[in-house]
Amino acid sequence: MTQKAIDSHFHIWRQQDQPWLRGPMVPRIFGPYEPIRRDYPIGEFLEDQKGSGVEKAVYVQTNWAKEDFEKEVAWLQQTADETGWPHAIVGYADISVDDVRPQIDRLMKYKLLRGVRMQLHWHEVPEFRFAPSADQVIDPKVRKNVSRLKDYGLSFDLQLFPSQMKDGLQLVGENPEIDFILTHCGMLTGSDPDTAEAWKAGLRTLSAAPNLYAKLSGLGTFVHRNDPALIATIIDNAITILGSDRLMFGSNFPVEKLWTSHADLIAAHRAAAGRHGKADQENIFWNTAERVYRPA
Repeated sequence: MTQKAIDSHFHIWRQQDQPWLRGPMVPRIFGPYEPIRRDYPIGEFLEDQKGSGVEKAVYVQTNWAKEDFEKEVAWLQQTADETGWPHAIVGYADISVDDVRPQIDRLMKYKLLRGVRMQLHWHEVPEFRFAPSADQVIDPKVRKNVSRLKDYGLSFDLQLFPSQMKDGLQLVGENPEIDFILTHCGMLTGSDPDTAEAWKAGLRTLSAAPNLYAKLSGLGTFVHRNDPALIATIIDNAITILGSDRLMFGSNFPVEKLWTSHADLIAAHRAAAGRHGKADQENIFWNTAERVYRPA
């Protein structure tokens, strides 16, 4: 029997709501993306992951226009009310403003809201950048606004490259009441020794904060393929550094659909986790996401 799973990181969208899917093609972190410049509804996601053992899923924001942050969460809540999916929502809030609380107050009426994400990753390679600067993660306004999430019981999806993780530890460490979930397990950009060692050092840095978790998601982002050997390497190191009780599986669909099927993707993750103990597998595919995101 296929072990049950929570997909802790997936997206659905309507192209009309996504400025980045309506505009011209530009270089992006995941390469050419023409096949996903269209609607990706919940029905297609359910068909894609059929038979995978996924019983619950966590939606993560997809960069609607900033002013539409509430419309995004409202649409996802309506989708869940109508279809039963998703089971938790990570919405968007602009944490660079003077005070994020008016935004959060508007989002809190949606019962599946569990956390927020604003992407803070910056890299020397231009197409890998999202944040305006590498140190936005410790900008005073960002730090103040993130600290306010504890008053709402919300988590923060933290997206950083290894070079930013020392600053990331400051943000995570000064907010012990908040769960931080490292997106795409710290975004390993290459397999050469220097890059891999910097990534492992970054994970070790963040591991000092017990409220830091990591998603085994988006692991094909920089190689543009489903690579079982790479997935195994990332999972092996992440278990060693963080422990499986701080790790969770995520498909990052439909982005990963650019190069693989959901079945092949989760099979590669299951094979890699299968080299470890039963408890590790249960943590990665269910327990950690259940504890952190509290899916309905």
